[in-house]
Amino acid sequence: MEPLPRSFYERSPDEVAIDLLGKVLVRRLDDKILSGKIVETEAYFGKDDPASRAASGKKKFNLAMWEEVGKAFIYMVHNNWLFNVVAHEPGKVGAVLIRAVQPLEGVEVMKVNRGVDNIKNLTNGPGKLSKAFSITKELNLVDVTDPKSPLLIVEGKKESFEIGKSKRIGVSRDLDVPMRFFIIGNEFVSRKC
Repeated sequence: MEPLPRSFYERSPDEVAIDLLGKVLVRRLDDKILSGKIVETEAYFGKDDPASRAASGKKKFNLAMWEEVGKAFIYMVHNNWLFNVVAHEPGKVGAVLIRAVQPLEGVEVMKVNRGVDNIKNLTNGPGKLSKAFSITKELNLVDVTDPKSPLLIVEGKKESFEIGKSKRIGVSRDLDVPMRFFIIGNEFVSRKC
């Protein structure tokens, strides 16, 4: 599997967030492959973004957002690990939260990991997705551009779809422009708008 190159992530987080839609998240788990089409993302920036982990400046828990693009940035919110990919222009700060995927491979393993049978409720939210894909803090800073990585993002099938935009979900303060992006009509998007 050929992952997206590091240069893909060397752009503004909102551009990367839009272009990640339709790509495929792959998790190598022991001898199994789990995968899902990315159907929902959110872009986060630096200190001027009130909803960003980086809004309070550079701290131990958010250092990844300043680091090399293409690395996993995993942190906990409400007892759920959330999976982001570091993405920003040179010298800037940012990451993209993967909010939801449409399960493709390893669905039975995902069901066991989540303890649910309903495929529509399997990966339709960032915490659900991380549990289904067994993504935890141990994967923080893994390089998703490395073909040998346990976590990577690859090209998906070429298809056309309409992209929706909205305010980000679960944040008390947000930017004035929409930074949540999703595939309109996809039943695995976490919340309809």
